[in-house]
Amino acid sequence: MSRTTHQALVDERNEHVSVFINGEFFPRAEAKVSVFDSGFLVGDGIWEGIRLHHGEFVFLDRHLDRLFASAAAVDLDIGMSRNEVTAALRATVDHNNMTDGVHLRLMVTRGDKKTPSQHPANCVGGPNVVIIAEHKLADPEVRDHGISLFTATVRRPPPDTLDQKLNCHSKLHEVIALIQASHAGADEALMLDPTGAVATCNATNFFVVRNNEVWTSTGQYNLNGITSEIILEVAVAAGLTTRRLAFSLTDVYSADEAFVTGTFGGLTPVHTIDGRSIGPQAQDSGAAAAGPMTLRLRALYEARIEEELR
Repeated sequence: MSRTTHQALVDERNEHVSVFINGEFFPRAEAKVSVFDSGFLVGDGIWEGIRLHHGEFVFLDRHLDRLFASAAAVDLDIGMSRNEVTAALRATVDHNNMTDGVHLRLMVTRGDKKTPSQHPANCVGGPNVVIIAEHKLADPEVRDHGISLFTATVRRPPPDTLDQKLNCHSKLHEVIALIQASHAGADEALMLDPTGAVATCNATNFFVVRNNEVWTSTGQYNLNGITSEIILEVAVAAGLTTRRLAFSLTDVYSADEAFVTGTFGGLTPVHTIDGRSIGPQAQDSGAAAAGPMTLRLRALYEARIEEELR
């Protein structure tokens, strides 16, 4: 059975949550957008995943910075200020009586089209803004035992094709990579950049530990994840050596540790890549997959969250 970094504990409360759509709330089963929505028709939209922890949105300013930067890059008018977006997020969790252990997905598309097409001029009305909040805690089985990766043949495109710094709805290349990994018996996909260097995973940022140094990719071919940024910051503050550089699968296979990062799962250890165990702590079953550096960085990251919310 495959494990994923987005695997969550089952919570029956999610059957009764209300979804925010353009300022109104709808029961989960009745939450809908038009078949003429730009996101549905051509993947024309942007999004953010945000955690609610102890009643506060974690690293919200960074998420909003990325949201509005992405909107500017694709010339999408969100139709709301930062304060109004924040108020909509707060209204969503308040409406659902949520205070902790919550993950929100904020999605903004260019809006409905008068006919199926690519051209933004065919949009009628304003953007569609959707917020889905769920009671969602990461499965400790994944956190403790980690995941396996398979290097997909699908590459991350360069910035002049589809800039991977955009957190956009156009994710088909990542989905195909994940399907390849799944068919190969792995949990998730590792993806290379056009030069053959390691870029990222299909839905998370990828790190290796070599000789007590923390390595990740250059960031030119992947979403610059907020969790990955925090990891680099807390590592430097702790006196650790970090490197953003181009490295190959040769460097990965001989790494001491590997892990991935994301808003929902935090730090998740990687125990196997392309059928090869990573680090002496990795077992065939994935037991005790997290190495000492991964555990240290996880503790530093979690401490940073608590510091952020004080």
